[in-house]
Amino acid sequence: MKNQLPPDESIFPIIDLALAEDTGHGDVTSEALIPPTLPGRASILAKAEGVLAGIEVAGKVFLRVDPSLEMSVLIKDGARIMPGDIIATVSGGVSGILRAERVMLNFLQRLSGIASLAAEYVARTEGLRARIVDTRKTTPGMRMLEKYAVRMGGAQNHRLHLGDGILIKDTHLAALRALGMDLKSIVAKAREKAPPGLQLEVEVTTVAEAIEAAGAGADIVMLDNMSPEEMRRAVSQLPAGVRTEASGGVDLENVREIAETGVDIISVGALTHSMKALDISLEIDPDSIKLP
Repeated sequence: MKNQLPPDESIFPIIDLALAEDTGHGDVTSEALIPPTLPGRASILAKAEGVLAGIEVAGKVFLRVDPSLEMSVLIKDGARIMPGDIIATVSGGVSGILRAERVMLNFLQRLSGIASLAAEYVARTEGLRARIVDTRKTTPGMRMLEKYAVRMGGAQNHRLHLGDGILIKDTHLAALRALGMDLKSIVAKAREKAPPGLQLEVEVTTVAEAIEAAGAGADIVMLDNMSPEEMRRAVSQLPAGVRTEASGGVDLENVREIAETGVDIISVGALTHSMKALDISLEIDPDSIKLP
């Protein structure tokens, strides 16, 4: 799964929607100025250091705009890029290249920004047991691509969707406790009703709740917005085999301290909701422009 891009049937609708909002009324500038048969070549150029993600998606954007465009990939997803690196070249009709430019870069810059931030979190926790994972705080419609970008940065995916694991959060607990259920009965009901084979995780906010959740049968205990000292105490008091996840308030400044508490997983919503797009541009090669 790590290097696997989502299938075309899940990518093309996203690309088509993006193209429809950008080119659905035409490209009046190119149509007015660029001869429709003018051939040329352009380079996709890195302007900042980071980790590349989404170059194959970029190629699919070009093909959706003009199937005759040909892209040659020089650097693959997951590689570190430096300013000045030529990531890929694309050849064909200049008007098609320009029509695809903005949408292509929107995908490539965003996905590379996610991969770059994920790589930085992974580097900050190097040598420790904790795994950096993402959350479901993704751009609507972009989840599978954004989670792919997380993997390109060396981090891992948490739940892909609500059917991908049992996570009993504080909101579930509040509703069920109002009905008179205790945590043990809540966990037991989840085991009984949910599909078999899924991991069961319980969100807690205190060490005492962590111990209670483990005793109730949780596979994973989510330590939500706890201090590093509280996390350390919880990890030390839970039975062997119960994994722990740190969640809430994680940033690049404190992630190593959190990892040093001994938690197994650190979930970071910022990977997909607060990343900075990586600076990547498309530049036309003037020497390639010749009237047919």
